[in-house]
Amino acid sequence: MKKVLIALDYDPTAQKVAEEGFLVAKAMNAKVVLLHVIADPEYYSSTKHVTIMGFAGSEETVPVKLDIVDELKEVAHKFLEKSKDLLGDKTIKVLLKEGDLAESILTAAKDEHADLIVMGSHGRKGSKRIIMGRVTKGVLQNTVRPLLIIPTKKKDQP
Repeated sequence: MKKVLIALDYDPTAQKVAEEGFLVAKAMNAKVVLLHVIADPEYYSSTKHVTIMGFAGSEETVPVKLDIVDELKEVAHKFLEKSKDLLGDKTIKVLLKEGDLAESILTAAKDEHADLIVMGSHGRKGSKRIIMGRVTKGVLQNTVRPLLIIPTKKKDQP
């Protein structure tokens, strides 16, 4: 395996996914691509504070407007660059895509000639689990590449 694509979202567990995917890639002496997909602008307008891998996003509610896409791209790019810095490897490529999550991950893997896709499984209950489960399932059912799913639920959960 020569290239590993690691798909990251803004969930606090992204750090675990990035670190474990990076370790797998380094063990195989493979190049790393960090990917973030902008799918739903309303997700980014949340009042939730984003703190992942040393990256602190905006706490303000951002009204969803057409001109917000450029700002979303800038914040996502900063998130990927910060993730790259914290992994400590300047050769990591960062990639930002827009669109359907599963489809964008699969397209990026194909375009980048990735030999392995790494993504997290949040293991949540309720509607958020359904959304995240759908993305993981969509990638799993449609990929021709090996997929490494990093379980991210806390150890005290069943």
